[in-house]
Amino acid sequence: MERRWALADNRRYRQRRFWDALYRQQGAEPREWLGGLSRFLPQLEAELHPGDRILVLGCGNSALSHDLHELGYTDIMNIDFSPACIAAMRARYADCCPSLHWAVMDIRSLAFPDAAFDVVLEKGTLDVLMVEETDPWNVSPQAVASMHRVLAEVSRVLRPGGCFISITFAQPHFRKPHYAQEAFGWSLRHVTCGDGDIGTFHYYLYIMRKGQPLDPLDIALGRRLHQPSQPPAPPLPPALADDNEDYLLAIQL
Repeated sequence: MERRWALADNRRYRQRRFWDALYRQQGAEPREWLGGLSRFLPQLEAELHPGDRILVLGCGNSALSHDLHELGYTDIMNIDFSPACIAAMRARYADCCPSLHWAVMDIRSLAFPDAAFDVVLEKGTLDVLMVEETDPWNVSPQAVASMHRVLAEVSRVLRPGGCFISITFAQPHFRKPHYAQEAFGWSLRHVTCGDGDIGTFHYYLYIMRKGQPLDPLDIALGRRLHQPSQPPAPPLPPALADDNEDYLLAIQL
């Protein structure tokens, strides 16, 4: 019963009406999933260059784009599927950061031409695609297909030599198979981050470089995504009492 209740509770994170209601309540006051920029700035700056055209997927009301803007990365396009979110963020930063751009958009169907961006960045957004999963060792074909659709779009809008950076709680043995697909035409590596103020959880930066080859071990890992796995599913913890980072923790993906 507890598992079914937690799963039903997590499903709301895929619903636009949930996020619209949340952003109407919160406005554009910064709210960070996985923490603010300072937690992973050294790792992130190693991949960025002045003048990069950056796309942020599922920007929410995070201050990430503003903070990058203050560091000199000024050409940033922010998208989110919540109209309430985009309206609030556009109004908040219209005067101080006019080079930040905002658009309502579905990450599964990006309205940009091929090779439009030097960097695509997401922080916790792709985790939403996994909220209805109960077994991290055996992800449903529907979730695999949804993730593949988004990643194919990311690869399409990245220029050759461009970089996709994904920041998530998802551990490498669960997330790397999704990213390690030869069809996307990128290399893959990851670094681990974390500090004591988010408990015992670490989080991970996955860095994919368009036009560079996948390591053979990663190719093999990617092929295993379509094969059934044997380890049993770990127990799903109960949903947390607030909306701080509960879906990111609860799905264990």
